Amino acid sequence: MVLDSFASSIRDTLRKIAGSSYIDSNTIKEVSKEIQRILLKADVNVKLTLELTRRLEKRASEEKPPSGMLEQDFIVRIIYEELLGILGEESRLEIKPQTIMLVGLYGQGKTTSAGKLARFFTKKGLSVGLIAADVHRMAAYNQLEQISRDLKVSFYGEEKEKDPVKIVRNALRSLSQIQVKIVDTSGRDSLDEELIDEVRHIKKTCEPDEVLFVVDATMGQQTGNQARVLNEAAGITGVIISKMDGSAKGGGALSAVAEIRQPVYFIGTGEHMEDMEVFNPKRFLSRLMGLGDLESLMQFAEESKISQEAAEKTMNKLMSGKFNLKDMYEIWEKFAQPGIMKRLVDALPVSKMPAGAKLDGNVLDNAENKLRVYRTIMDSMTFAELEEPDLINASRIQRISRGSGKDEASVRALLREYKSMKKNMKALHGNRNLKKMLKNQFRGGDFGLENMLGESEN
Repeated sequence: MVLDSFASSIRDTLRKIAGSSYIDSNTIKEVSKEIQRILLKADVNVKLTLELTRRLEKRASEEKPPSGMLEQDFIVRIIYEELLGILGEESRLEIKPQTIMLVGLYGQGKTTSAGKLARFFTKKGLSVGLIAADVHRMAAYNQLEQISRDLKVSFYGEEKEKDPVKIVRNALRSLSQIQVKIVDTSGRDSLDEELIDEVRHIKKTCEPDEVLFVVDATMGQQTGNQARVLNEAAGITGVIISKMDGSAKGGGALSAVAEIRQPVYFIGTGEHMEDMEVFNPKRFLSRLMGLGDLESLMQFAEESKISQEAAEKTMNKLMSGKFNLKDMYEIWEKFAQPGIMKRLVDALPVSKMPAGAKLDGNVLDNAENKLRVYRTIMDSMTFAELEEPDLINASRIQRISRGSGKDEASVRALLREYKSMKKNMKALHGNRNLKKMLKNQFRGGDFGLENMLGESEN
């Protein structure tokens, strides 16, 4: 999860508030100091931090909670609203044919972000073309070409050409039938005049609908100066903050970018092309504070194409204990995609997690890797073995091991987990209340997702 340290600290503070028997001026001051410490550790600007905590103390002392709301919950709401103020406005990127120009310094992740953007728009059903206008970094052309090939999107570049304006002009003609054109421009180690002039000329040539500033989250508060200079030169319309996963300075980057009054469109949350999410300040903050994100969970279900009928059929098989390795493969396939488990855990409200439960990134990564290994092993099984796992004896284990490239111990571990899961499910089969609860959960009834997570904060 992004800003792990911030999330953990802010959630601990909220638990202290919830556990307070009453709220007085001392409690408010203590909470304010704790919030200050958390924000400064996340590299948020000192002045901004002090202003925020002053407002927090003033509001908590003077405002009264609405009728029926506990004072503890009201303090949490004030903290939420004040933190939301430093995250900028909501993204307004439209899903339509357009030209997007990426700008930023060297090494900030522009080329990778171009690929992630391409992936985002192709998933929305639009054709995409990537334009290699970075003529200064030697590997930029080859990297973008490879990304285009992997994503199966159009590509235009001229490897020997040193005039980026000419490349962009020719690209626009070549890709005229492509709906979304993404221009990857050069960066520099610093904001020199040559870079600024180049950015101006490329913008004049391609007349982009969007100019997106790409910045590495580890830059922290330094982001502000870069954003201001490039905004004056190119008219930034939105921001992509890359490498937000685990960045201690992510808070500094977010708050610094907010100073140019342009929204953050996306944040990069990992190395894979899938690891970029639309930045929605409310949802982002809700997850950080452990308040949950119902919308993200529903989006996940939609993207995974898990129908109610298929979900209930799978649940019935599981609960009866009459499932096989083929059924397990179909279930695990949904959760072996990079980042899926993190998305699900991040979206759950802390209040609905078991007491003391804490899943760090390493635990989730190991679980995802394990599922991928198991799927690879099952890919080397015959249809008969998947349907009737009891057929798998020592000689078959040896063959499956060779075919999958995994050791025999891993094959045996998979079979043990399958048998253990089947045994546990059979033990639960007689529990009618549990069965009814799970059925209702899939149907969205009394025990549905909305009730399980509580009302959305949005």
